[in-house]
Amino acid sequence: MWTDDGIVFRLPESEQIPPVESFFPDPDEVERLIVQQVGATAMFAGRFRENAARALLLPRRYPGRRTPLWLQRRRAADLLNVASKFRNFPILLETYRECLSDVFDITGLIGLLRDVQKRTIVVRSVQSDRASPFAAAVMFNYAANFLYDGDSPLAERRAQALALDHAQLRELLGSADFRELFDVDAIESVERDLQRLEWNLRHADDVHDVLLKLGGLTVEELSLRCEDSKRGRDSFSDADSQVQPNDEDEKESRPLFEWLEELTSSRRVIEVKIAGEKRYVAAEDAGRLRDGLGIVPPMGLPEAFLESVADPLGDLVSRFARTHGPFTTQQVAERFGLGTAPVLTALHALAGRDRVIEGEFRPGHQGHEWCDTHVLKLLKRRSLAALRKQVEPVEPEVLAKFIPDWHCITRPRRGLDGLLDAIEQLQGAPLPASTLESEILPSRVSKFRRGDLDELFFAGEIVWRGFDSTGGTDGRIGLYLTDHYPLLAPVTEPTEDDLSGRVRELLAEQGALLFAQIRQATREFPNDVLDAIWRLVWSGEVTNDTLAPLRSLRSRSTSRGRTGRRTTRSTRRAFRSRRAEQLVGSEGRWSLLPTEFPSVTERQTAISAQLVERYGVLTREMLSREQVAGGFSGLYPVLKAMEETGKVRRGYFVAGLGAAQFAAPGAEDRLRAERGQRDDKEVAPLVLAATDPANAWGNVLPWPDTGEQARPQRVAGARVVLFGGELIGYFGRTGKSLLSFLPEDEPDRTRRMQALCESLAKLARPGASVLLEKIDGGPPGDSVLSAALQDAGFSPSSRGYLHKGL
Repeated sequence: MWTDDGIVFRLPESEQIPPVESFFPDPDEVERLIVQQVGATAMFAGRFRENAARALLLPRRYPGRRTPLWLQRRRAADLLNVASKFRNFPILLETYRECLSDVFDITGLIGLLRDVQKRTIVVRSVQSDRASPFAAAVMFNYAANFLYDGDSPLAERRAQALALDHAQLRELLGSADFRELFDVDAIESVERDLQRLEWNLRHADDVHDVLLKLGGLTVEELSLRCEDSKRGRDSFSDADSQVQPNDEDEKESRPLFEWLEELTSSRRVIEVKIAGEKRYVAAEDAGRLRDGLGIVPPMGLPEAFLESVADPLGDLVSRFARTHGPFTTQQVAERFGLGTAPVLTALHALAGRDRVIEGEFRPGHQGHEWCDTHVLKLLKRRSLAALRKQVEPVEPEVLAKFIPDWHCITRPRRGLDGLLDAIEQLQGAPLPASTLESEILPSRVSKFRRGDLDELFFAGEIVWRGFDSTGGTDGRIGLYLTDHYPLLAPVTEPTEDDLSGRVRELLAEQGALLFAQIRQATREFPNDVLDAIWRLVWSGEVTNDTLAPLRSLRSRSTSRGRTGRRTTRSTRRAFRSRRAEQLVGSEGRWSLLPTEFPSVTERQTAISAQLVERYGVLTREMLSREQVAGGFSGLYPVLKAMEETGKVRRGYFVAGLGAAQFAAPGAEDRLRAERGQRDDKEVAPLVLAATDPANAWGNVLPWPDTGEQARPQRVAGARVVLFGGELIGYFGRTGKSLLSFLPEDEPDRTRRMQALCESLAKLARPGASVLLEKIDGGPPGDSVLSAALQDAGFSPSSRGYLHKGL
């Protein structure tokens, strides 16, 4: 049961709710499926009865009396049984048209399903014990619709399955809708060819030829086809038929002036007034203009040019259609100075002879248009060629622009649900703990708060796992949805030392414990116990119910003075712990991670699906930073099987990255849509952590050549600045050095230079200034960025260029 607000599915014999994908059919198949099923519905039978009554196919026995409804239904059922034997019965076709066009919004449904397939619209599955206020109204309609379902008459419950002429049905539904197929550039290209705008009129015969093919043209229109006259405008004297050029453009218009004078004097071309403007027409069209438009031809023309033709207006309109792209009736009427009625009559006559077709052609326009059948074929070929060109692999820089958009960095999510969505896409990726909460998650979630992340940990929605330590205060960790951890996490290798083994056994017996409880049970020195715990963390065996231990370790590293000695502010905490033995990095409850994992096949399948979901388009190079057993070769059989079942798409999407590439459904269309959208005025620079999975540079794409300078690296603390997918800057991990990658040509160089400096200025804030000591290996004052940095708010100092933030 459907309404404008929602759809109700009733599954009385199903023990479990089917997957969400079951409720979203293929947009290319949905129209055919609806056509097959709608004929067997009560709605179709009811609409057929109403249409038959309006067509006077259900006559009354007594004209002065009202026919009972049950009798109308029975007669309509009998008529439907007979009409179902004829595929083109008009009332059947009208009923289908009414159901599929007036009752259902098939076009809107297909558009919605395509947006879901492309992931422009996000689908969420929510299970609740009671209907929400919004869903309650839909459920009320459901009960009202089916309360008396058993009382519906037999005629409306037994509609016949009909064999239809689908070609004619598409025409009735207005399915000659090419707005989604036709390419705007292809239409413009065809129109320029049809109008001979690329021609270069070289002599008088060319002018006569173009007038024969296109019909009457004004001086301005002719000058567009004359290379020597394209820069100037010609003017003709109103006193006589002699052509007079402007003084300013006399040189440019002189050839066209001479040719027209020659043609008019020899009576090969005549000057007439059509729709209020003077045009030059080939003398061969004099009879058509006289009989079709009522224009009196001049004296002295041969009799052969003045003979009557069978359909003069039809000939003029047909030539207009042959030489133009899709057009409206009003455009033809304005061109010939006629009303729409005679033009519409001529167009319908041409349509009856399959010379023109009516439909919807121009993208972005509304209403019906007309198009010559041969022009339509040409538009199809050009548009399909443009579509095939779009199927060609994109450049690697386009992939670098696509991945941040796939991660919703360009349109950040909000709230706990948005944070959970971001984690679901990132789960399993080894990420530096130092940049996770300061750069990676804030770039995906608007107004990100650490408390929201802790709330998800406390609720049991997510867990974290250590991969390896990158120093005493940092390391790479991975976030997982709790239920997905056994499928996605690498298999752990137990730590062998004695103290770690005792801590492991203790946690296995008693569950989650505080550090003080672990130390008391082991009776070892606190620092030794803490070291054992962190060895278990980095081996992937132990986790914590919060990220507080990692935060305190990072705070310890940032609170040291220049001499390296510990300062009084050892940790930046909202409160001071009262525990006597509280050590930095020991906060929270420690527990063992699951040690039982599913089969290799289940794990490889889940990992493959997760990687495709993370990157949108998966290539071999993307696994260089992922800890996946077997690498791309181990996942290839699974990805190939997923492609055979339609879970992923296989193709050559990105040039230069190998032939084995797999894309999520809809991702390939979004990837190709990024190509060509390079208006620099609308491109906003993007600052990402160098270690962010959304950064393709240094992973999928190699770093640009830096000459003798040190190459950029994907290390914690480093940032990259992207401009439309291009790498324009690399901000080192120390925050004091900058490498720029700018093009040589203007104005691209200046635009990217400004974007780079403005992005660096936004990194500065009160208490966290930005100091550039080196730019491209040299002093900032000697850099080409010096002026742009000062315009962005940087000020020169003895140590470099400083921005203190606003």
